[in-house]
Amino acid sequence: MSFPNDLIYSSEHTWVRVDGDIATVGITGYAQDKLDEILSVELFPIDSSVEQGEPFGVIESVKGATELISPVSGDIVSVNEDLADDVGILNSDAYDTGWMIVVEMSDVGELDNLMDAETYTDYVEANEEDD
Repeated sequence: MSFPNDLIYSSEHTWVRVDGDIATVGITGYAQDKLDEILSVELFPIDSSVEQGEPFGVIESVKGATELISPVSGDIVSVNEDLADDVGILNSDAYDTGWMIVVEMSDVGELDNLMDAETYTDYVEANEEDD
């Protein structure tokens, strides 16, 4: 499995696309594969604050409900409303139209806690071996 090189990744299988202090967040293709068929997603609303390592929503799949863990801290400035109408976007396009939230980061230094695509690939492969 390969992951886009222009994104950074968390150990909780979320990705971040950074533009200055703005972070667009979604789930990785690996997470989507593990969840199997996604049934619904519930995201925190605009103007909510999120903390790195804390939930920003819940995703429900045929395998159960899972908290979505934020890779960055800050205020949610946008939510992908299209997911409410068509959660299938996450199954087909996790890295583009399947984005979940946009966060105005309060501490861009937190990005140092995340992984580039190569490191995340190694992380995923190591976890696969443990399964």
